[in-house]
Amino acid sequence: MSMLTPVLQPPEVKEYLSKGERFIKWDDETASASPVILRVDPKGFYLYWTYQNKEMEILDITSIRDTRVGRFAKIPKCQKLREVFNLDYPHSTFLLKTLTIVSGPDMVDLTFHNFVSYKENVGKSWAEDIMAIVRNPLTYNASRYTFLEKILVKLKMQLNAEGKIPVRNIFQMFPADRKRVEAALSACHLPKGKNDAINPEDFPETVYKTFLMNLCPRPEIDEIFTSHHLKAKPYMTKEHLAKFINKKQRDSRLNDILFPPAKPEQVQSLIEKYEPSGINIQRGQLSPEGMVWFLCGPENNVIALDKLVLYQDMTQPLSHYFINSSHNTYLTAGQFSGISSPEMYRQTLLAGCRCVELDCWKGRPPDEEPIITHGFTMTTEILFKDAIEAIAESAFKTSLYPVILSFENHVDSPKQQAKMAEYCRTIFGDMLLTEPLEKYPLKPGVPLPSPKDLLGKILIKNKKNQSISGKRQNSLKKGRNVEPEIIEQPTPMDAEDTVWAGDVAEEEPEEEDEHLGNLDEEEIKKMQSDEGTAGLEVTAYEEMSSLVNYIQPIKFDSFEVSAQKNRSYVISSFTELKAYDLLTKFPVQFVEYNKRQMSRIYPKGTRMDSSNYMPQMFWNVGCQMVALNFQTMDVPMQQNMALFEFNGQCGYLLKHEFMRRPDKQFDPFSVDRIDVVVASTLSVTILSGQFLSDRSVKTYVEVELFGLPRDTKRKYRTKLTSTANSINPVWKEEAFVFEKIMMPELASLKIVAWEEGGKFIGHRVIPVIAVHSGYHHVCLRSESNMPLTMPSLFVYLEIKDYVPDAWADLTIALSNPIKFFSLQDKRSVKLKDGSVERLGTQKSFPSAETNGIPDFTGKFSAPFSNGPAGAAAFAKDENVIEVTQIAEPRTASLAELQQMKLFLKLLKKQEKELRELERKGHKRREELLQKYSVLFSEPVCYRGKKRMIHARKTQKKRNGRKH
Repeated sequence: MSMLTPVLQPPEVKEYLSKGERFIKWDDETASASPVILRVDPKGFYLYWTYQNKEMEILDITSIRDTRVGRFAKIPKCQKLREVFNLDYPHSTFLLKTLTIVSGPDMVDLTFHNFVSYKENVGKSWAEDIMAIVRNPLTYNASRYTFLEKILVKLKMQLNAEGKIPVRNIFQMFPADRKRVEAALSACHLPKGKNDAINPEDFPETVYKTFLMNLCPRPEIDEIFTSHHLKAKPYMTKEHLAKFINKKQRDSRLNDILFPPAKPEQVQSLIEKYEPSGINIQRGQLSPEGMVWFLCGPENNVIALDKLVLYQDMTQPLSHYFINSSHNTYLTAGQFSGISSPEMYRQTLLAGCRCVELDCWKGRPPDEEPIITHGFTMTTEILFKDAIEAIAESAFKTSLYPVILSFENHVDSPKQQAKMAEYCRTIFGDMLLTEPLEKYPLKPGVPLPSPKDLLGKILIKNKKNQSISGKRQNSLKKGRNVEPEIIEQPTPMDAEDTVWAGDVAEEEPEEEDEHLGNLDEEEIKKMQSDEGTAGLEVTAYEEMSSLVNYIQPIKFDSFEVSAQKNRSYVISSFTELKAYDLLTKFPVQFVEYNKRQMSRIYPKGTRMDSSNYMPQMFWNVGCQMVALNFQTMDVPMQQNMALFEFNGQCGYLLKHEFMRRPDKQFDPFSVDRIDVVVASTLSVTILSGQFLSDRSVKTYVEVELFGLPRDTKRKYRTKLTSTANSINPVWKEEAFVFEKIMMPELASLKIVAWEEGGKFIGHRVIPVIAVHSGYHHVCLRSESNMPLTMPSLFVYLEIKDYVPDAWADLTIALSNPIKFFSLQDKRSVKLKDGSVERLGTQKSFPSAETNGIPDFTGKFSAPFSNGPAGAAAFAKDENVIEVTQIAEPRTASLAELQQMKLFLKLLKKQEKELRELERKGHKRREELLQKYSVLFSEPVCYRGKKRMIHARKTQKKRNGRKH
């Protein structure tokens, strides 16, 4: 049980890191170099350095994105600094002493902190051990109390000249309501003036907890405590706590034998850990305050921590995984005028991305160095070589699993393509996979190798020229230097075969010069409108072609043709529009295609702002490489980053069995059920928030589900809080229920907090299979998925197997048969004693033969209520259960009925209603008689008038004839 056996250990801070080391911090812009002492606090929350004048700079560990040493670290460009560090001397040891720490709120807005140690190789150990702390899963997924503890650590680091905590720092840390902060300090008998200071010894952890309880009271947790402890007692015993854990904090679907429930003697350790009162600890009792800290502890993490580490089978073929993929990786902003940077390759790979894109174009004379840019736009250019070096540096820092380089090759020069291939061979070295593995030849019917088979390997996705001669191929395999020669190009495609907007990218080889020569500006615009410049790719010459093996791009023909050819090593790329068209028309065939071989989806060309499409729809049909613009942290990118944080952030997520097995069919649009897959029901109750904003504002929360198209309602929203309270707002609302999640493995839950007016506070995206049931604090993330220290939401989550309406109450009976039969026996005894009042029988509940609960004949029947909500009501109301369990109803005699007050009262009521009905009936009868007597008299008068008019007209006609 996770309550008592922690799955993950917090990061270890080595002694030398907290003790500190002397470095020189330098800055190219200011040409300054200052001696500092670099340290990491003992808890591993902050990296900080102190100058000689005692000034301090603090860097949150979670904001660190990379550490670099040696030739990968920054090197001073300023001549003054170069002289200081003897950089231009032939025997300079600068590269053995340098350390660069990269930090930033996202992948684009980066800061480089540069240090030089006094000793050689010191920076290397610092770089490795700092990143070990950063990459520990608990650094990003710490408990609520760990984030609160982080605030205390920072306050105690920022001391004034007298070594005390300035009170103004506390006001700055909790800025939403100054009066409440002052009141909380007063309650702890601490000074509250803005110019006052607090001795650190007077502000230990116990006092800090008291301060927080006064600043942010938790009435909603008090209510939970009251409903689960012994009545009239201000504490919870070991037995009550064990019962609370088993009933509320434990997944009800777990098997009691394989996952034993908590026992009273086992929870004593939790009381010792969280109860502030020593006397209560001795007595084995938990107070309401102890309950608050218990629910803030690591035992109550909202996610299943065991899924953060590498836990999936990594020996399946590559096509059986979702692969974290990037589109136009080199761009830092928009697609039309953005800046290109090699740093983006480092950042995406460090974030766990395993497929990056390189748009290669011909370099200009005299160097003729191949470049990377977005063709026909105003984006800046970077050298191909710089991008390859950045990839080589960062490819396997976060994950050892294979990296795929998706080339969009527009270099129509054999010489420059040869240069590209040479860079790949020399810079990547043994990391580059140049030959297929012996066990997995490039033959029809042979599956792709697994991520484990390709550990530490880089694969090239580039057009492959199938006409390379065996002799030429062999010479390339042996690594000989062969002068590039132009091979005869394939015949250009007919006009009707040309790839236009909406078609598939990376098609059959075609000559770029001829193609571009015949295109005017309008045609180029048309091609850019959807698939971008991908349709203008040129043929691969020999050197580049020889590097391609398991990822060979071809033109997509049809699902039928792909199945007939059965080649796992070929891949087709689709724009989001083309892929959407295919998945709506041929969902089952698309899934089957993705079982065998890979597909890559990329944004349409009109997304000039680098926005993203929702990846969920393409994951639903098993598309492996759903490429997104990593520079834009919108909702699709937030979902992508949150999901790929799991499974050790390795960049690969194993698809569901139904999306892998050839003997199973999966239709993502299925309205009924998926064979053998148990659907889930998820209910989310938003209870309260803590420190949501720096301002005193009204707030609200949205809850959304991403999953299959046929999953139930996708989005809910709480009401706006009634008062402007962002410190501890409370929402008293019903649970948001996602009644049927057809495939939980493909679904994820998103919770977002907003200020009034729509200003973003924070969010969290969690895969449904990683959600823990129970009361939890959800620590929120920034838009770029970085953990936020202050804001959190307190929620109650319940996830259980979905039960169709027809079986809702039956499952309750089956889940606790002892209680079911016990209640039945009690009811039988009451009936025999004749002590049952008629009140129960007046309720209009179906009998045991019609309510879905087994009667004594063992037959099952339809339920009396619909769905889980009805089932829950059924479980709560024992009277209902008792009524439905009457085996042989006994008829009461008239004398017994006349003795019942309720019967007499009901009889009087019925008599009164009868008299009223008689009165109304008599009145209605009189009205009808009067109405119809009038109606019957009117036609007679009307017919009389009609005869008189007709006689007059006849007389006039006769008189006219006479004249």
